[in-house]
Amino acid sequence: MRIEVVPVRTFLLAGLAAALAATTGCGPSRGGAAPKVPVSVARVERRALPYELDATGTVEPIRAVDVRAQVNGTILHVNFSEGDEVAAGQVLFEIDPRPYRAALQQAEAMLLRDLTTAESAAREAARYKTLATTNTVTQEDFEAKQAAADAAAAAARSDSAAAAIARLNLEYATVRAPIGGRTGRLLLHEGNLVRAGTDPLVSIVQMRPILVRFPVPALNLPALRQRAGQELAVIALPARDSASAVHGILSFLDNQVDTTTGTVLLKGRFSNRDGALWPGEYVTVTLVLGVQNDAVVVPSQAVMQGQQGTYLFVVNNDGTAATQPVTVERTLDSLSVIAGVPAGTLVVTDGQLRLTPNAKVDIRGGPTTETSGGGGNPK
Repeated sequence: MRIEVVPVRTFLLAGLAAALAATTGCGPSRGGAAPKVPVSVARVERRALPYELDATGTVEPIRAVDVRAQVNGTILHVNFSEGDEVAAGQVLFEIDPRPYRAALQQAEAMLLRDLTTAESAAREAARYKTLATTNTVTQEDFEAKQAAADAAAAAARSDSAAAAIARLNLEYATVRAPIGGRTGRLLLHEGNLVRAGTDPLVSIVQMRPILVRFPVPALNLPALRQRAGQELAVIALPARDSASAVHGILSFLDNQVDTTTGTVLLKGRFSNRDGALWPGEYVTVTLVLGVQNDAVVVPSQAVMQGQQGTYLFVVNNDGTAATQPVTVERTLDSLSVIAGVPAGTLVVTDGQLRLTPNAKVDIRGGPTTETSGGGGNPK
């Protein structure tokens, strides 16, 4: 059996290293508390705040029509240019009227003929009625004459209706704008053959006034219903011109909630005199419900989202942080209107990601806690 002898110097060096390591490892534990977490804070405030709802809306015309011909024929004249503003009743197209003018003349001639026949038959029936009272003619002869007079009158009425239809068809050969508005692309031109009721000629959309439809969350329904009958302002901001806000009023609140989106549809009405709003474009919409005089607000950056819902980190008087559940009712710019936290509470606005419940904080931005033993002084 071999025994290896270790020098005494080696034992001394090993012991010294162990002692040094133990001293280093025990340093922090003897120091006491964990380091403070630097944060920025703000106080929960109560203030008057505009009550506004923001949404994305779509511009839509109040009325839009596709102009179609009501008679067949060849287009002889187009009396406008694509994109023109037209007035209701303005002549847009002229279809060849000759067949319809001839049909009207024929119908009027037949009407005149049958009116003459009806008048003669009526006089004959009246004469036979007198003769029948003196037994000069039989009652059967009088009834036959009266039936002929009635048939002639009916034929005249039928001719009158046919003449009215022919006159109407002649009028339809001149196509007029059913509404005032802006015309779109011209779909048929001079010389084209048009068929009644099938081929659209041009579309017209009403530009003034105009509507903007936009959805808002259904949780705002109580506030909207409380203001039923009031004239609520709506502000639309076109994306293509962020400097030009257009003002209108709320004109429509839908009678049901969209179950797929949880929203309710609203519409604002705008005079649109300068044509700033264009059908089909997207706009940013602000619905002004009024002013909430006692709104409790915090900077929106203070609100955190967790598995249990929204919450804040509040700073206690002893300088420690604690989580506090909160309900966010709405947001406006950089502020959130909340419920569940009283005004004056100190909340963390920056540095929350490094915080844990009951952690000590070092306030480096914003007000301090109310007591001198709080989270430190702002720097």
